[in-house]
Amino acid sequence: MATTATRKSFGQVLLELGGKDENIVVLDADLSKSTMSKMFADKYPGRFFEMGISEANMIGVGSGLALAGKKPFICSFACFVTGRYDTIRISVAYSEAPVRIVGTHAGIGIGEDGNSQMGLEDLGLMRGLPHMTVIQPADDIETRQAVTWMAENDVPSYIRLTRQNVKDVNGPDYTFKIGKAVELVPGSDITIMATGGPVYHAVDAAGLLKKQGISAGVVNIHTIKPIDVEAINKYAKLTGHVITVEDHNTIGGLGSAVAEVLAESGAGKLNRHGLKDAFGESGTYQDLYKKYRLDAEGIVSVVKEIFDK
Repeated sequence: MATTATRKSFGQVLLELGGKDENIVVLDADLSKSTMSKMFADKYPGRFFEMGISEANMIGVGSGLALAGKKPFICSFACFVTGRYDTIRISVAYSEAPVRIVGTHAGIGIGEDGNSQMGLEDLGLMRGLPHMTVIQPADDIETRQAVTWMAENDVPSYIRLTRQNVKDVNGPDYTFKIGKAVELVPGSDITIMATGGPVYHAVDAAGLLKKQGISAGVVNIHTIKPIDVEAINKYAKLTGHVITVEDHNTIGGLGSAVAEVLAESGAGKLNRHGLKDAFGESGTYQDLYKKYRLDAEGIVSVVKEIFDK
């Protein structure tokens, strides 16, 4: 099974798209080697703009380019670019400027760089903005198709990408559809709804739970906004219980989005799993996922606690 960081998948597909559409331009805030936008910069230097450590300026320039008919992708670490929330709010969302915002190195998966570099509130910020589409792909093929969708659709959008490698969860016949959740594993006892980096861990967890007599379904929620209301209600009714799993604070992220749906429908019970109103810390990606129980064994332990109660 192939593994790759979704930031790398982004860089590769952006390079391909750049050869097909001359309106695509790329802006970066002094992190092009890390965000992988350097691939585009090396091939198309006339359409790449290095903005330095000035994210607010990058957002404003990106908005101007978008309103002038270009297709800008503006890139930085998730915590840095969404940290300029006020600029995004007015220059992108309020103006309905079709800026493609790319936040890499999301969550505790960034590892040793520590909490100052970890985007753990970015989903809550972005999904609260009117007109903003929010995407978090789970693997290579999904990232490539999601970035292509962003290039082809002139709407404000935010995509959240991993530093760490992730295993493929989708097959070669996969088709990305905005706002449509994807069932990866069928289940009858509980539904694990996961997004981004932890998705393949959730799939592995389902396999471990099956050996212990628990039928856990896994649903990949790759679009945080618009959220797939129909699918959330469907699987909540099917199993009666949902657990959300995300490398993000449970406040404002996938857990909150699913909670809002189920609060209105009453379709099933919910447990939210992720960081509990907390900052991250420094350590290897593997050790942090183990500590915060976002790896397969950790997800299994959380599900078993639910059943014990």
